[in-house]
Amino acid sequence: MRAMMIPQFGDAEVLTLTRLEVPAPGPFEVTIDVAYAGVNYAEVLFRKGGVPNLPLPFVPGIEVSGTIREIGEKVTGLRPGQRVAALTIVGGGGYAEVVKVNADLVFPLDEAGVQVSMESAAAFPSNVTTAYMIISQVSRMQRGETVLVHAAAGGVGSAIGQVAKALGAGLVIGTVGSTDKVDYAKSLGYDEVYLREDFEEQVTERTGGRGVDVAVDPVGGLMREASLRLLKPLGRLIAMGNAGDSEDVKQSLNELWFTSKTVSGFNLQLLSMTAPLLVAESARKALALVASGEVKVDVTGLLPLHSAEEAHRRIEERKSTGKIVLKVGS
Repeated sequence: MRAMMIPQFGDAEVLTLTRLEVPAPGPFEVTIDVAYAGVNYAEVLFRKGGVPNLPLPFVPGIEVSGTIREIGEKVTGLRPGQRVAALTIVGGGGYAEVVKVNADLVFPLDEAGVQVSMESAAAFPSNVTTAYMIISQVSRMQRGETVLVHAAAGGVGSAIGQVAKALGAGLVIGTVGSTDKVDYAKSLGYDEVYLREDFEEQVTERTGGRGVDVAVDPVGGLMREASLRLLKPLGRLIAMGNAGDSEDVKQSLNELWFTSKTVSGFNLQLLSMTAPLLVAESARKALALVASGEVKVDVTGLLPLHSAEEAHRRIEERKSTGKIVLKVGS
């Protein structure tokens, strides 16, 4: 089978198209003939060596859509030929014609009740599940609360704003890195969208000095510090990435005590390893939001598998909005 491999850490050109043996499923596993694979910043981190203890060579790819090829022992509720989406985040492997995955993290598309395209199905498992878990379980957002989301035009950011609205947020504010992304983010449900360079003053003014209840930050660095300042008492900051490749932010616990604020982290890969059933439950609810149209998965770029290098460059150069998907199968 064809697969896009990381043979060594480095820039996008290290990605190498190669041929590998087709995997066979073990107990509680299935293999999937991959139709499409979502492209994520997480895979850029894999390629650059930003994830500790990643074994090389490595096939990236944390989410796919396709049809079930084979079912391993002790798998129930799934069948060969079934159209599915899957989170392949635990072991990677999505940038390949066939991937092996834990059956708990495979989601039949017929459960959604309406037709979900294979392109959209490949783009929802990581981003929309992340958005759903952050809003409903990590931040525990209440109806009517104000939510601030950084990188609002990206794959995760565009999903978080929509999920927050679907679950009852009162005001959803996004930030973006350039003016050309403002209208795009607004088209996906954000009430206000500000440039990252001056968002703190604008959010303060828009909220009448009260600040926000929830801030979600995949950027890191100074964005974390500013977001913490903008939190109301009992406000929650969720750190879920470091796209700015910034130095870590040191935080005083005494300051959190005095200000009645909370800082939490979210890592989908760790939860998929340690609590796959919890992740699967949220993924099914995320899929239902996509199927109902409450959350739009915007596939803005569709490239062949051999152009994964170009997909990574677009993400690293911050030229992308929405979601880039690789076409893998024929």
